[in-house]
Amino acid sequence: MCLVLIAHHACRGYPLIVVANRDEFHARATATAGWWTEHPNVFGGRDLDAGGTWLAVDRTGRFATLTNVRSGTPTRARPRSRGLLLNDFLTGSNSARRFLDVLAAEADDYAGFNMLTRDQEALCWLSNHGAPQQTLPPGIYTVSNALLDTPWPKAERLKQRFLRVMQEPGDDLAESLLRILCDHQRPADDSLPQTGIGLVAERALSSVFISGEHYGTRCSTVVLIDDRNRLHFYERSFDHRARVTEDVRVAFELAEPAP
Repeated sequence: MCLVLIAHHACRGYPLIVVANRDEFHARATATAGWWTEHPNVFGGRDLDAGGTWLAVDRTGRFATLTNVRSGTPTRARPRSRGLLLNDFLTGSNSARRFLDVLAAEADDYAGFNMLTRDQEALCWLSNHGAPQQTLPPGIYTVSNALLDTPWPKAERLKQRFLRVMQEPGDDLAESLLRILCDHQRPADDSLPQTGIGLVAERALSSVFISGEHYGTRCSTVVLIDDRNRLHFYERSFDHRARVTEDVRVAFELAEPAP
């Protein structure tokens, strides 16, 4: 993922709301969201190049997502894809806290990342860019390609538009949230972050939704867990011209976690 907003016990009727855009090269092979054949309790998209994912859930409501950290400096090849960390959490038995505690000891083996894990007990965040693991209190959080809640313009714009939607959610909350993820507006140059990639690239990556011939927003995702213990998963995919190519909508009753 490249932009994620999470409302954690912050919106009436919804213990969890996730809205996120995945930005990636259009040529990278991808499977749209579905139940995983080898792990049928996990639902999410798949990176067919490395085998990992960018955002997924399981039948008990455990959730994980990951963004890259943009530093502008070349990184050495790493032996393992960051996306496989999400597989490890969702197919394993560690709690959200324990998984990141263990990962912290080997986090430098991976290219720069932010990872969010969630279970019935906690929402947790870890980055391998100089910040300690945190268990997050109720609130609304954003993460892009910097540390948690870094106020990049697109993250702030998404949060402001999210708050407006939640004031008057309408009849189809998911559709309203998908619309705010399809926001092409770019901020002024003087408000852009400086991550070492140059102004032209910063500008191209500055909007909530990124359009580009070779690189851009591949899909938008909304995850809702409501107070009736149901999980709703929505994914909208796009081609290199920002045209919708597929919609996935799934809802299911959450199962009790294994003892």
